[in-house]
Amino acid sequence: MKVYISADLEGITGTTAWIETELNSQDIQPFLKQMTKEVEAAIEGAIAGGATEILLKDAHDSARNLDISNLPINCKVLRGWTGEPMCMVAGLDESFDRAIFIGYHSKGGSHRNPLAHTLVVNADVKINGEYVSEFLINTYAAALHGVPVAFVSGDVGLTEEIKIVNENIITFATKEGIGSATINVSPGLTIEETRNLVEKAMRVDRDLLQVNLPEKFIVEIIYRDHARAYRNSFYPGATYKPHNKVEFKTDDFYEVLRVLQFLT
Repeated sequence: MKVYISADLEGITGTTAWIETELNSQDIQPFLKQMTKEVEAAIEGAIAGGATEILLKDAHDSARNLDISNLPINCKVLRGWTGEPMCMVAGLDESFDRAIFIGYHSKGGSHRNPLAHTLVVNADVKINGEYVSEFLINTYAAALHGVPVAFVSGDVGLTEEIKIVNENIITFATKEGIGSATINVSPGLTIEETRNLVEKAMRVDRDLLQVNLPEKFIVEIIYRDHARAYRNSFYPGATYKPHNKVEFKTDDFYEVLRVLQFLT
């Protein structure tokens, strides 16, 4: 049984300020350790639940955050960015049984996490009229290959969104954002619950976890910078809209991933 794990940092227990997410900052160090522990717990849970092969994607910023020294021999790790549209789930294909997202966070435009964003911090993304999270984008990307998402950890706002998307996806809330602050559970509790809940998620029927792709996609990227919006409107098939917005329409979600890769 092959399992794909994608790990971000803004939904890891404790992270609250942007300086705690920047690779060359001293402030990030305790949270890189916690990120590694939460990922290791997810791997342990996946193996306890029957995983025989794991591909781990370091999916935050530089994609060079995790301490990989203690990874089991049946786990490969993808560090850095390939540059392909699958982005945070690069390397995921139809051979995987299910996917797990660790340390994910609320969507751009949300007040539920002081680090809320979608892909970049200087633009927001809508699909079919709704602001979208990296969770939803990557869940749709996995669905392109028929791979369901089984478990997600992150802030309360994200876990509430997930229950609307598919109540069978198992979640764990690491924190709740209030303004520029966060209320966090014990880091040890996150590690313990991640291990236990991932093992449980491995046994959920795949059909119950599947998320169906919409038939058509209207992508809107809302920029802070009007000059960037104007420039990016020249992407093939894109249209400039008032208030720093670029719109793109397609019935192929891979084309959505491609436009997000080039325009965010």
